[in-house]
Amino acid sequence: MDQRSTPPIPPSRPEGQSFLQSWRAARRNIFAALPKRLYRAWLAEAKTPWFRSYLVNQPELVRRILIEEPSQFPKSDLQARVLGDLLGRSVFVTNGAEWERQRRLIDPAFGDARPRKLFDPMLAAGQSMIDRLEAREGAVEMEFETSHAAADVIFRTLFSAPIEDSVAGEVFDAFRTYQLAAPMLTPADILRLPGWVARFSRRRRHQRKQADRIRTLLARLVTARAVEIAAGTAPDDLATALMTARDPETGTRFDAAEMLDQVGIFFLAGHETSASALAWALYLLATHPEVRHRVQCEAAEVFGANPAFSDLRRLAFTRDVLRETLRLYPPVPMMIREAARATEMRGKSVAPGAPVILSPWHLGRHERLWDQPHVFDPDRWQRPETKEPGRTAYLPFSAGPRVCPGAGFAMQEGVILLGLLMSRFDVSPVAGKTPQPMMHLTVRSENGIWLNIKKRRA
Repeated sequence: MDQRSTPPIPPSRPEGQSFLQSWRAARRNIFAALPKRLYRAWLAEAKTPWFRSYLVNQPELVRRILIEEPSQFPKSDLQARVLGDLLGRSVFVTNGAEWERQRRLIDPAFGDARPRKLFDPMLAAGQSMIDRLEAREGAVEMEFETSHAAADVIFRTLFSAPIEDSVAGEVFDAFRTYQLAAPMLTPADILRLPGWVARFSRRRRHQRKQADRIRTLLARLVTARAVEIAAGTAPDDLATALMTARDPETGTRFDAAEMLDQVGIFFLAGHETSASALAWALYLLATHPEVRHRVQCEAAEVFGANPAFSDLRRLAFTRDVLRETLRLYPPVPMMIREAARATEMRGKSVAPGAPVILSPWHLGRHERLWDQPHVFDPDRWQRPETKEPGRTAYLPFSAGPRVCPGAGFAMQEGVILLGLLMSRFDVSPVAGKTPQPMMHLTVRSENGIWLNIKKRRA
């Protein structure tokens, strides 16, 4: 087997490691605290001094949690504790009637007519990325570049403003600092102590400061858009669609505070996850030249001159490369639910309030579900035997009622940016710079993703 066909995978927890050792490892990289057996387990129970948690990989149980009984497994408040300073009461952290109302207002903004409207701003952001990289041939840290491009896409599609806009640029800079604050669970979060206790964490205080800065900047954009809507001069973009949407059941709209929360999650989810997926896709293409050549040939035909929205259907293999990247490096590697009531899973009694973890990382690499699960193989998506694991164990955007409303947005963005890049550049790995996956806000590389880029000859 080609050495390059098995891309980087983080080390697992050594057998016999103590709870304290695992906790210390998790503070640096959560992957390092997880045992290797999770790549084969259907259900794993973790016992701590304070509670028991359950990681679920069995497809039937995953379906039960996400699709059949989602109300019995609501979002855990642990994520709200860590990200609440930025996200407030956004759709990412809410449950019950509050979440249902938010989805009724959000879903129409991503309706059937929206993808075509998003094409031009996504293409413009991609072209700006090309222009920046043409001046930077040689070794480039791609995670920064893809973060810049993804942020540009968000501002162009949400507020019709390029990243060069002064406020957009400030938000991007603040978010980069927020990322470096490395939001993590503290012992106070685990023990569900009052929120003010976690403020004693220096890292959490820094995180909160940057979140406040981001929200202040985003509030300026939301306020300005409200004025434009009132004057009848607002552009037809996602922000306008969200701020003018009415709940069909209550007739209400998002107020200014609610809109700010939703903008926060769109920026976090739409920017951070897309940047992660694109950076890993570029690394995989850099280390698999045969696959890269196929993508380049496909992309050159589409992005040669005057590409149109209808041309995206011609990027089928590029889309499969992105799907395979999301299987191996899902931007959100774990989703935390909790049991609303006492229940049973594979003979184990699960207490009310117990964390129930779904892991797209382990599901996408599960050794009992996929053929050669750790190998990068985009062609698997056209083989019949991939249909079942692709339906039950491929969850980069979750599934069921809480499936990501921006899943189509993310795939369209990824195909456009990846195809456009490959139509213009060759990429190759930088010697001695193999990326090391770690669980950050998303799956990022501990040491960056460094690639050599070179402009392709016409």
